[in-house]
Amino acid sequence: MGNPYYECPLPVTIPPAKPFLESIKLGIKETLFPDDPFRQFKNQPASRKFILGMQYFVPILEWAPRYTFEFFKADLIAGITIASLAVPQGISYASLASLPPIIGLYSSFVPPLVYAMLGSSKDLAVGTVAVASLLISSMLGKEVNPNENARLYVQLALTATFFAGVFQAALGLLRLGFIVDFLSHATIVGFMGGAATVVCLQQLKGILGLVRFTHGTDLVSVLRSVFSQTHQSKRKPCFFWINAMAPMMSVIVGSVLVYLTNAEKYGVQVIGHLEKGLNPLSVSELAFGSPYMVAAIKTGIITGVIALAEGVAVGRSFAMFKNYHIDGNKEMIAFGMMNIAGSCVSCYLTTGPFSRTAVNFNAGCKTAGSNIVMAAAVMVTLLFLTPLFHYTPIVVLSSIIIAAMLGLIDYEAAIGLWKVDKCDFIVCVSAYIGVVFGSVEIGLVIAVTISLLRMLLSVARPRTFLLGNIPNSMIFRSIDQYPIANNIPGVLILQIDAPVYFANANYLRERISRWIYEEDEKLKSTGGSSLQYVILDLSAVGSTDTSGISMFKEVKKNIDRRGLKLVLANPRSEVIKKLVKSKFIESIGQEWIYLTVGEAVAACNFMLHASKSNNQVADEFDAHNNA
Repeated sequence: MGNPYYECPLPVTIPPAKPFLESIKLGIKETLFPDDPFRQFKNQPASRKFILGMQYFVPILEWAPRYTFEFFKADLIAGITIASLAVPQGISYASLASLPPIIGLYSSFVPPLVYAMLGSSKDLAVGTVAVASLLISSMLGKEVNPNENARLYVQLALTATFFAGVFQAALGLLRLGFIVDFLSHATIVGFMGGAATVVCLQQLKGILGLVRFTHGTDLVSVLRSVFSQTHQSKRKPCFFWINAMAPMMSVIVGSVLVYLTNAEKYGVQVIGHLEKGLNPLSVSELAFGSPYMVAAIKTGIITGVIALAEGVAVGRSFAMFKNYHIDGNKEMIAFGMMNIAGSCVSCYLTTGPFSRTAVNFNAGCKTAGSNIVMAAAVMVTLLFLTPLFHYTPIVVLSSIIIAAMLGLIDYEAAIGLWKVDKCDFIVCVSAYIGVVFGSVEIGLVIAVTISLLRMLLSVARPRTFLLGNIPNSMIFRSIDQYPIANNIPGVLILQIDAPVYFANANYLRERISRWIYEEDEKLKSTGGSSLQYVILDLSAVGSTDTSGISMFKEVKKNIDRRGLKLVLANPRSEVIKKLVKSKFIESIGQEWIYLTVGEAVAACNFMLHASKSNNQVADEFDAHNNA
């Protein structure tokens, strides 16, 4: 089986050494610029490079010159449609964040304009989101009571938004968007589901018309507030039907009913007076010198990461439907700039919510111009229509939030995680339980911690496989995956399925030793051929460090003490270079390194057969002499 390959083995080429600075440059490029954003500037004149640079950082300059009347009609319809959703949602989510409702409208005016200029998504509709609103309320509410010190609370919320924007923009400018990838799909599913559950529970305050309500976000605190005030929800039973029916009513119907029935006088809570006029400047309101500055920075970073994860994921999802690409780092810069600008004009944290983006997409938007139309509609509302919202019942806002949040409880995704990956399911459930029974921050910390532990465990405890030969072929695969694969007499073939680093070097040394010991014991118990060769398949080992090289040396020493021979198969470029520089190749011998497992097995079989032939000749010679 091995002779054809052994007669003319393909040599393992040692790649030429690259200068250190060139290697560092290549590593930085692959880490920070995997999409190679500079390729469009190659071989271009200076004037063209300037134009391309402006279009790269301000995408509206790229699509605006090609804007047509057909695009305008589609964006106009989509923009008006999402504005009809943005106004009630903005008011609702501001209340969820314990902020004045008018700030929710402000947040649907300026940020969409900034995103339309800087964003790369055609479909993303910008606005406030429930989860970030809940985070702001729960984190800042622990420091300052929004009812007792409303101005300071608003200042902290604006300051947190500013730092969220700075953090988001910095991630994009420094090309560090991969940090957001540490929030795995399972983490987001569990976290969003838990947050949606808590948000829905929080709306019991509006649904039941409760006056006092907990600032805690855990299930126990919410239920305690509800059951300790049951008399409040029964105070005016003749008008309680409005609270019960309000989730099915629109803002207009609810406002008209309250106005016609004077329900406000009978305990039905309404929004009340909203200031007319555009966003007032709030630069002077940013509380940089506040004793609660640390809390504002912490809130900004956490909400900024969550908003990035949601916005970028939503943008990419809808981009796939239209077969175009969005740049994650450019999106982060756009989110960051719109939140920095927003914090200076009385807006709190915004991103790209799924519900609003889905409406924008289904309404037929063509460009980010739909955000400009939405902002214009909100501007008209701010200038002329805010008095009409005076009689909007709080229960309507609560129903709007609940309707939006129910879609975030993705139980089908959780079931899918259970079927595909039990560990991801555990991460998802842990995030959900942490949010519902602890707090939003606790749930997030638990989910991220479990995800990181899982990642570290996979690095520290990589899998190794025993390989066998698929019958009638020169293919070698895992015996666990392919039970038909046969062991090679006298040869142990092991595959390492991960890079070898300091974190897993000791484990791999012990695991390889145990493989050899177990194989020896099995051969002794079955009376098979004794073990002679150990082949390490390094095809999946993309890189190694000095600890990994020390591991290979120790494994060789252990194998030598047992009277065996170590053989390497398919070492990758970075690995073979380091093995050569460390003189390990010199100690093992270039003749014991092969391009494929098949060639390595063929060589071992050849040597085994040659050894048997020599032994037979020696035995016959001894027998002849004895005779």
